[in-house]
Amino acid sequence: MYICNLNLINEKRMKFIVSRDVLFKSLNIIGGVINSNNSLNILDNFLFVVEGEQLTITASDLETTMSASIELTNVEGEGAVAVPAKLLLETLKLIPETPIVFVFDLEAMFLKFTAANGEYDSPCYPSNEFPTITPIENPESFTIEPLVLQRAISKTLFAAANDEMRPNMTGVLCELSSENITFVATDAHKLVRYRNTKVKTEDFNSFIFPRKPLSQLKGVLQTVTENVTVAFSSTTNHVQFSFENVLLYTRLKDGKFPNYETVIPTENPNKLIISRDELLKCIRRMGIFASQSTYQIRVSLSEERINITAEDIDFSNKAEEDVSGIYSGEPLEIGFNSKFLREMLENMDAPEIRIEMSQPNRAAIILPTEEFMPEENLLMLIMPVMLGNY
Repeated sequence: MYICNLNLINEKRMKFIVSRDVLFKSLNIIGGVINSNNSLNILDNFLFVVEGEQLTITASDLETTMSASIELTNVEGEGAVAVPAKLLLETLKLIPETPIVFVFDLEAMFLKFTAANGEYDSPCYPSNEFPTITPIENPESFTIEPLVLQRAISKTLFAAANDEMRPNMTGVLCELSSENITFVATDAHKLVRYRNTKVKTEDFNSFIFPRKPLSQLKGVLQTVTENVTVAFSSTTNHVQFSFENVLLYTRLKDGKFPNYETVIPTENPNKLIISRDELLKCIRRMGIFASQSTYQIRVSLSEERINITAEDIDFSNKAEEDVSGIYSGEPLEIGFNSKFLREMLENMDAPEIRIEMSQPNRAAIILPTEEFMPEENLLMLIMPVMLGNY
């Protein structure tokens, strides 16, 4: 896979032809890496590198770098140049599929591209200020199916913390073992653990992926058909994802992830089996009537009745619903943050779920009654809230 190499022939002119759709797809894939407010002006650009008959386009925010390679036709010259990202993306968005001819004057630092009946000019910039990728030395690696990686990310990322005071919890933990691969995210109010036995490694490894590159992968992997190769190094603290014509390179999070296993309760005698869709609809309705500062809802459970209520005293709003389900255990009244509970239900796809509880002040576990795939294991945990009198 491509690693940035800007020690290219010092050409004065560079020209190539590329399909609008192929180019626009690649720019869209990597463009999400670019920040709206960059600390360096050069990061507002895509890096174009032409070597032989291959164009490699790169975007970076210093922490994360993403590149895509495209095979070209009618190539003249080689070189590297930075191209304004926003201008190029917004222009290509409004151009139908057609061959596009790019011509770069690398002495005057000027770009001209023509498409159908249009001709577009723009300044471009020297490539020497653009950040480069340092190859990972002596990396360890594994391969993972795109569907497995996409599900691991989508099931956990939403639960990661937003608090930069706890940077180790703003990412997603990845653990590799001889039994499975495990992804974990938590913000201390909710926790999600995703496991899959399709990926196994001889040695145990543990590291924390940052949020942004995982968000990028989550959107891209839905259309990927080839396995993803993940190379990582605990020495340099970097990881690299490569698949098809794309490479994503990023720094891993520093710090130690909390010992998540200790907060997962094992004794949960009170169990509720219920339709995920019906409960989700109910929680959404209750959330409208709950206090917009606490989002508190009250869940009253007995073998005869499952009742959910919400109230916002400040605005005299109140709602109450009975829902259908099967409850076994002692009568229990427990409070939840409806926003957190809704998020968790929205990120599950099982038609039926099981909620396991012990006491009103202990964490509740949410599990699918049937896994999406036999190799998969998903566990979600939500902390209760202290119930006040309405």
